[in-house]
Amino acid sequence: MNTEAGIEPEIRTAAGVVRGRREGALAVFRGIPYAEPPVGSHRFQAPVPVRRWDGTRDASKFGPPVPQTTHAGSVMTAEFGSTADGSADCLTLNVWSPDLGDARLPVMVWIHGGAYLEGSTGNPDADGATLAEEGVVMVSVNYRTGVEGFAHITGAVDNRGILDQAAALRWVHDNIAGFGGDPGNVTVFGQSAGAGCIAALLTMPTAAGLFRRAIAQSVPGTYFSPRLAGAITETIAAELGTQATLGELARIPPRSLLAATDTILRKMPGFVDSWGPMALTPTPFSPVVDGDLLPHAPWRALGGGSAQRVDLLVGHTRDEYRLYAAHLDGERAEKRLTATLDRLAPAPDGGRAYRAAYPDATAAQLDELVNADWLFRMPSLHLADAQHTGNGKAWTYELGWGYNREQDASHSLDFLLVFGTLSVDDVRNHPAAYPNAAVEAVSVSRDMRTDWVNFATTGNPGWSTYDPHARTTRVYNAEPNTQPYPEENSRRIWSAHRFDTLDVVN
Repeated sequence: MNTEAGIEPEIRTAAGVVRGRREGALAVFRGIPYAEPPVGSHRFQAPVPVRRWDGTRDASKFGPPVPQTTHAGSVMTAEFGSTADGSADCLTLNVWSPDLGDARLPVMVWIHGGAYLEGSTGNPDADGATLAEEGVVMVSVNYRTGVEGFAHITGAVDNRGILDQAAALRWVHDNIAGFGGDPGNVTVFGQSAGAGCIAALLTMPTAAGLFRRAIAQSVPGTYFSPRLAGAITETIAAELGTQATLGELARIPPRSLLAATDTILRKMPGFVDSWGPMALTPTPFSPVVDGDLLPHAPWRALGGGSAQRVDLLVGHTRDEYRLYAAHLDGERAEKRLTATLDRLAPAPDGGRAYRAAYPDATAAQLDELVNADWLFRMPSLHLADAQHTGNGKAWTYELGWGYNREQDASHSLDFLLVFGTLSVDDVRNHPAAYPNAAVEAVSVSRDMRTDWVNFATTGNPGWSTYDPHARTTRVYNAEPNTQPYPEENSRRIWSAHRFDTLDVVN
């Protein structure tokens, strides 16, 4: 290990030596491979541990993104993954450390969101420096998305993207001590699809013992049966005139699969009668409850005690669906709301209950609210309930603060605040910014980040654990407060509903 001042830091991992960079008070390592490139014989398979290398590997730059629409590397067009530009070496992770000695610092491992379709650790919004400066070793992980990571393919292993995350967590367990981290004090945290993956990891035997704590921000309520996931993959394959089998899809370049996925994504609402309400979401992918790697949907599994040894912090933003809401008026809004209530509101009489509970809401506002509850807010709350039922400890939060009138406390705002990457200029220059928002952004960001780091360090974010009676919740406004869960009307409407595996309707 080379950690002398003025010399770029070098750390020996199990696979070989990596050389990072000094950036202020931090040592930063980017693009460290944790698994072999998922191409050729490794495509659509479980990740394979990275092979050893000789010499010192440069770890100063982020690794290439996994195949996705915005990535134009040669792996996108290669049929068998034989590339010369290194773009296939995409299963990498990054480490920010404030102390490379025997510090045994808490470790926070970030799993990005992106609708199970996209995402990269190179996203500047998820820069780990500010969190690491709070005294943790910060890790972020690339994992397979889209068809490559989540499609149900006959002859292939399911949930490949989540298996990538588990492989990265095994890398952390085996190597993080060399970067100043404590392998016995690892917290996974993620948002949206990342939170959905974390909820799955809480239930998966292959991930048992790899982390001590979990923070799930905006958990999606969508986990698919093999039958539903298979129907979706078959439809994507049919766009390419092929079958949804390993042998057939392995001959299709990633770029072609992405194009077919985009086509089906645009057509998804037309499949609602057979695919059910998931056809109304922004993605055709979710974790597959295959009964093996993922034995049960997370609410059932946690209720049975699968994560009772893992501390869980879970919550959501107040205005989860604002980014996706259609701005309709009059008859169009009412027609859309009627369809939304029929498809998404819990039975029986969920539609009537919503109209009674929110009598002053316009049709567009109520449509947004029902979507937010079904897709993010109630799945997150019910995960806390399930953890309590399974004799585990849970804490809940809601972000109620927003900095502009157009989005308010929208989906994804919480992770920007935790990472501290929402700049004062971004807030101040927004045309719909609230007065004092720039000043408030700094304090709300600090409050959330402090609580997240306290949770990762001690297992206690600073308020009482959740129980179904008091429902104590931390609410982040300009001045944070602790109170009973604030969305009581929605909670009551959904109290008898049981989130579980989604299947085909017919």
